[in-house]
Amino acid sequence: MCGIIGYKGMNNATERILNCLKRLEYRGYDSWGIAVQSDKIHVIKKAGKISDVTLEDLYLPQSSVGIGHTRWATSGKVNNINAHPHSSKDKSFVLAHNGIVENYEKLKNELIKNGYVF
Repeated sequence: MCGIIGYKGMNNATERILNCLKRLEYRGYDSWGIAVQSDKIHVIKKAGKISDVTLEDLYLPQSSVGIGHTRWATSGKVNNINAHPHSSKDKSFVLAHNGIVENYEKLKNELIKNGYVF
């Protein structure tokens, strides 16, 4: 079980997402992450609880759009790498998902055939 939030609006996306993730922490307390877009996509991900994190701790730019995730690790280690959101190699997009991607090997092989590098 995880908690996922997306925000697009007139307010500070980082602040809104942080507040929502704190409310969603019961859905995932192993790690958390926030991604916002300004001049480029900025991502911060950490293992551990988000309850004590402040806006000043994040060092993210002002933005009006972003996503956030709290993770309850059902598979994989509890660490910064496995925290969501995940970003593409070129940092052109980020994503967060809930659950285990059961067919990851098939998907990975298809992507490798199409030139993607893991």
